[in-house]
Amino acid sequence: MKRIAFIGLGTMGGGIAGALLQAGYDLTVWSRNPEHAKPLVKAGAKAASSIRDAVKGAEVVMYSLSDDRAVEEVVFGDGGVLSSVSRGQVVLDHTTVHPSTSLREAQAYTEKGVDFLEAPVFGSRNEAASGGLWVLAGGRRDVFERVRAILEAIGESVHYMGEHGKGAAMKLVGNLIVAAQLEALGEAMVLATKAGLNPRDVLGVLAVTDFRSPILSGVGATLVKRDFRPDFALKHLLKDANLIARFAQDLNAPIPALAAIRETIKSAVNQGWGEENASAMIKAIELDGRVQVGGGQAGELHHGEHGVH
Repeated sequence: MKRIAFIGLGTMGGGIAGALLQAGYDLTVWSRNPEHAKPLVKAGAKAASSIRDAVKGAEVVMYSLSDDRAVEEVVFGDGGVLSSVSRGQVVLDHTTVHPSTSLREAQAYTEKGVDFLEAPVFGSRNEAASGGLWVLAGGRRDVFERVRAILEAIGESVHYMGEHGKGAAMKLVGNLIVAAQLEALGEAMVLATKAGLNPRDVLGVLAVTDFRSPILSGVGATLVKRDFRPDFALKHLLKDANLIARFAQDLNAPIPALAAIRETIKSAVNQGWGEENASAMIKAIELDGRVQVGGGQAGELHHGEHGVH
């Protein structure tokens, strides 16, 4: 299975497509923004003029889209993936969506005789480009085994979670952990700053304790440097938080902490930081605490008298 059509070439999709090219797959790409295809074409991919053109002749069709609404348009819309695929092809969806969307996709593809696997991923820009994502999969086990080599080409590890909907559910469970760690880091670093602790010293402790985490260390380092360049935009974290809340409500699952976390994220987005990295949610906590963590501004670090910038 070497011929792949890849649809959706944003931050994640473009990175995944690039990793597939590096792994030697025969790749045809399509994006709603044709500019996104140019670097991949330069690297050896073929550009398609439409979704139907991309899908024609592919053994596997893959897409990574922004949200459930984009899936509705690109998959179920006129000229979309569903109307373009045919019996014998395999479709992989890497989008973070509500599990009910994955179940709807699975049913629609099954009715066309097309195998479908949801395959959302953990990771961001760097992991996508290097083939170092952590891949989840939901669907039939035999379909998973057929495309395992493709998933291993884009992932550091690949995890089969069970039937359709289970991969999407695991992605939301994981994103709840991510959001909670960002909230905890923000609160802790603001508290430490108001207590007069050096943020780099704080990170040194966090890096060696039994509660150490790559998120705490990685985001902590960029926070101290005031680096909020987007690997995963804050507006997308808000979308995911809303998905998690809806999914938990569907299952009557208690997630009281998420309510506070969502308020932090919404506050940061409302301040105009939605296009910055997800870690920019911490700025909302700084704003409430009237301090700035790091950045080499000692007065703000210790007293917060100038507010947050």
